[in-house]
Amino acid sequence: MFLGEDLLAYLVLALGGALCVGNILAIVKPPPQPKSEEDLPRAPIVRTVTMAVIGGIAAAWALASLVS
Repeated sequence: MFLGEDLLAYLVLALGGALCVGNILAIVKPPPQPKSEEDLPRAPIVRTVTMAVIGGIAAAWALASLVS
């Protein structure tokens, strides 16, 4: 199989980790100023935390699948 038998688990680990880290960084370090008038000054907290939790769960699940 191309790139090994655990390709799906590796992809879920990468995407889940990126989703988690990206959303946490959006909360911790927002952009200094909006690029346009339509941009929000900071990320919506509830949506950002929810997406970070979903990414963390996906990454943990993929890591558990790879270890077992």
